[in-house]
Amino acid sequence: MQDTTNAATTAAAATATATDERADLLEALAKQRHFLRFTTRDLTDEQAGQRTTVSELCLGGLVKHVASVERHWADFILQGPSAMPDFTAMTEADFAKRAEEFRMLPGETLEGVLADYADVARRTDELVTTLPDLNASHPLPKAPWNEPGARWSARRVLLHMIAETAQHAGHADIIRESLDGAKSMG
Repeated sequence: MQDTTNAATTAAAATATATDERADLLEALAKQRHFLRFTTRDLTDEQAGQRTTVSELCLGGLVKHVASVERHWADFILQGPSAMPDFTAMTEADFAKRAEEFRMLPGETLEGVLADYADVARRTDELVTTLPDLNASHPLPKAPWNEPGARWSARRVLLHMIAETAQHAGHADIIRESLDGAKSMG
């Protein structure tokens, strides 16, 4: 069983040091993180790695993926597109390696995956509270899904993190319900 109290306490502390818009962004992100983590409550490592649909997704893998995405986008806020891969130049081997973040690999534990996610969340929360300007922007990395020349501000990246986390929390809820009937809401 995992303790999500530390992550919630950390998010509350970060929100307390932020004001207005930053506090709203942190609160929204913390809420979606909670729903994602909540889907893993009381699971064994085996259950967290179990696929319940035709996709490769499992609960531990979704948490790993969201942590990876949040880590990369936080790096993007600080460093710009050099922090992200050039998706247009990725090979099949690169995509296969990247697909590993959607699965629990041998030796990985749910506790470890959740701890990594909590570390990523603390780093992002600190970034939100200390970033001098949410309007600071960078060109998006090269990717088939990004409009050439488009730029995102730190604010836009944070909104994307919130949306991505919410989307995957929904995926996680479906996987959990398929696994053992447990629901995050309702």
